Amino acid sequence: MRVALVSDIHGNLPALQAVAAAIEAARADLVLNLGDIASGPLWPRETVAWLAGRGWPTIAGNHERQALAAAPGAGSDDAFTAAELGPAERGWLAALPAALQACEGALQAFHGVPGDDLRGLLETVTPGYAPGADPGVRPATEGEVDRRLAGTRAAVLVCGHTHTPRARRLADGTLVVNPGSVGRPAYAHDRPHRHVVESGSPHARWALLEHRADGWHAELRQAAYDWDGAARRAAALGFADWAHELATGRTRPGCFS
Repeated sequence: MRVALVSDIHGNLPALQAVAAAIEAARADLVLNLGDIASGPLWPRETVAWLAGRGWPTIAGNHERQALAAAPGAGSDDAFTAAELGPAERGWLAALPAALQACEGALQAFHGVPGDDLRGLLETVTPGYAPGADPGVRPATEGEVDRRLAGTRAAVLVCGHTHTPRARRLADGTLVVNPGSVGRPAYAHDRPHRHVVESGSPHARWALLEHRADGWHAELRQAAYDWDGAARRAAALGFADWAHELATGRTRPGCFS
């Protein structure tokens, strides 16, 4: 059994299509989409329409809720997305569940942590951000992961939200996987403290799970696509931070200024 994981597409349709081609080549039996699908200054409406025709089991992320509630306009990722989405796309996003199970319950999926799509599971934000020295985020300890899971267990737990590819096996054997972001390889955020997340390259990220005789295993993968074209679109729409992130996999110097 092979299960492909995608997450945090953020309206980057060319990146998603490149990942979909890689998934097809890998002969995955199932594809799970872990949320944050459309929000971003790229192709939100087209991305939702493309996904709606695929039938992949999909959950909502925090940006689904935020984009659906945002006042359409310019300035923010969610406001741009709200202006782009039509009734069909809004209806499809609004109907998405917050969590799901697959593989006869062996796999549980949620966007952030169980019951909270705004918290990361495998990363911890810290107050020490310093440009070029401390990104303000580190891998979570096992104790932190256990507390965030609050008793949730399955053979495999999958999540997104932090855009950080990571596969980790807990002491009890549970495999926890974040495939990283299909569509946004870096970002800066100021809550709960300033921090930056950077994959270090502009590739689209995804993961492949495989069930073997000795249990589940995960492989973190990446796909090339026309990231320069995506960056040009973001720049043309006035989103300089996005343009830099898409082209480099790094946050723009002075991103908090």
